[in-house]
Amino acid sequence: MKFGVVIFPGSNCDEDIIYTLERITGQPVTRLWHKDHDLQGVDFIVLPGGFSFGDYLRSGAIARFSPIMEQVIQFANNGGYVFGICNGFQVLTEAGLLPGALLHNRNRKFICRNIYLKAQTQDSLVTAQIDPQRALKIPVAHGEGNYFADTATLKSINDNNQVLFRYCDESGNVTDDANPNGSLENIAGVCNAKRNVFGMMPHPERAADSLLANEDGLAIFESILSLVKA
Repeated sequence: MKFGVVIFPGSNCDEDIIYTLERITGQPVTRLWHKDHDLQGVDFIVLPGGFSFGDYLRSGAIARFSPIMEQVIQFANNGGYVFGICNGFQVLTEAGLLPGALLHNRNRKFICRNIYLKAQTQDSLVTAQIDPQRALKIPVAHGEGNYFADTATLKSINDNNQVLFRYCDESGNVTDDANPNGSLENIAGVCNAKRNVFGMMPHPERAADSLLANEDGLAIFESILSLVKA
């Protein structure tokens, strides 16, 4: 599977995801600069975490208008797979490719630590191979990760089984104490109605290497790659 990683000015987790895809999972990766207009025949697009230019206005609000996003939106609307991590998730909500929005954390502070989450559905490419009872230890690093959606949208994504992950404790219990940022219903990731665009705030690429003593994030990448290994 040929992955394309979009790089915005200010991106600082692009090399993390490229390393994971190339070195850990052995997949070819193409770097896509934000001013590009050619997706270079990639099969799967990743918008990495970190930051992007214009975040001081609202995370992802300016990056969403980068030239390449026209191609990303068209790619997604045609059924192509797109995955946004952290800032990438924020960009996808700003672009209207994912429902809801990411607000400032309820404590108004930047959070950088390990949390736990568990898959809420196996009806998506990123969660299909993950045991729904397994609590995955994955790092978060964000100041605006508080997932919000209006009542109608929240009902819709629950009814359509679009919630990918919820924050939980080490034992898998979904509680308010396990919620690091105030996200509604502990939501840590969602997909679109067509189930080809995915977003999550935690960083699975930071938990995918034995050198880090944590490979829980590999479960997400292995689930994605089940598409080509089937």
